[in-house]
Amino acid sequence: MPPSDQRFFASAPASVGLARDFADKSLLAWGLDALADDVRLCVSELATNAVVHANTHGRFLVRLAIDGRYLHLEVHDDHPRWPEVRYLTRNVTSGRGLHLVAALSVCWGVDALHPSGKIVWSRFLIAPALQESPC
Repeated sequence: MPPSDQRFFASAPASVGLARDFADKSLLAWGLDALADDVRLCVSELATNAVVHANTHGRFLVRLAIDGRYLHLEVHDDHPRWPEVRYLTRNVTSGRGLHLVAALSVCWGVDALHPSGKIVWSRFLIAPALQESPC
């Protein structure tokens, strides 16, 4: 069975750093510390979105799993509103998180979480793919 790890965090600003630390420890344990910088930033952005925009029942879940040649990152929350990629201008001071996730991962998306909520996910290449689609 491929490695996976998950943890719930309180929906509070301090949890964003704890979620980054959780990702670091998991990646180090799996020998994937080369991905740490990109994954940490994406965890930070997605966890921040869960805290700021989806603070409904006081917690969110971060899940990491190896899926073939990819590391799969998920952030679960129970808020029904899906994230939106914002149009950016030079003067915009927020709203860059999903742009960063898109730039650092091979793909990202959102899936429904039943009975309510969503999973915002992204994938990171672990090993070179042979004509394999990441999404």
